[in-house]
Amino acid sequence: MNQIIYADFEKVDIRVGTVRDARPLEGARKPALRLEIDFGPEIGVKKSSAQITVHYTPEALVGRQVAAVVNFPPRQIGKFMSEVLTLGFPDADGAVVLISPSKPVPDGGKLF
Repeated sequence: MNQIIYADFEKVDIRVGTVRDARPLEGARKPALRLEIDFGPEIGVKKSSAQITVHYTPEALVGRQVAAVVNFPPRQIGKFMSEVLTLGFPDADGAVVLISPSKPVPDGGKLF
């Protein structure tokens, strides 16, 4: 395992946001959802493509808080431009389980 220093960690901007819209991502090679996540007034609403269809439906995601890296450059996923990387851990079968705070927090809060 490569070690990093705290300054390296500070370069990764991980914020919490609330999913405002979720729907299937048409044209994706693997099943995915397109999310619109509100990160508060400083960052605003950003889009994300996430392969999370095993455990989540679009309806269940709206209103849920999630964590995402907000300072990666946008990435083209098919016809969709993903602006943030929504974070999760793999379950025993490799399907994504989203990271979210255990209690509500203000949108845009930075992980530290």
